[in-house]
Amino acid sequence: MTTNTSNTTPEYVHEHTPRLAWAKHAPEVYKAMIQLDTAARKGLDPVTFELVKIRASQLNHCAFCLDMHTKDALAAGESVERIVQLSAWEESRHFYTEREVAALALTEAITVLTDGFVPDDVYEEAARLYDEAELSQLIAAITTINAWNRFGVTTRMVAGHYKPQPAK
Repeated sequence: MTTNTSNTTPEYVHEHTPRLAWAKHAPEVYKAMIQLDTAARKGLDPVTFELVKIRASQLNHCAFCLDMHTKDALAAGESVERIVQLSAWEESRHFYTEREVAALALTEAITVLTDGFVPDDVYEEAARLYDEAELSQLIAAITTINAWNRFGVTTRMVAGHYKPQPAK
């Protein structure tokens, strides 16, 4: 942020435009992603689901998804403090449950495949805390948000305009 020399009103960088309205041009893919997202969330704790989406979006630098999922989490009652701490969750584990920590570790392992695989200890801890059905849904949720992130960053979707749906 720079400051205008003629007054004290901040001058923000001009908002970029998206590269491509991919959902408009590939509506069947978009609809399939919505269905996949809906299927992936079944049986998962909604708080964990949003924390996973936020953490993967941080790792993938997807501003659009960060905007969306932090707003959704806040609208669902998540605390600002826990959302802020997500980028340093390993140092602030005391903000999260044991299951959430395992889900976050699994999210990082699946999202950042620098070693080419998910480490056994990360997988085994998640498998200890989640039954097979829950673990399958968690893996699906992590995989789905990573796909959404790739659409978002590739097409440069613009953050800041998302409005969460009212709580039901």
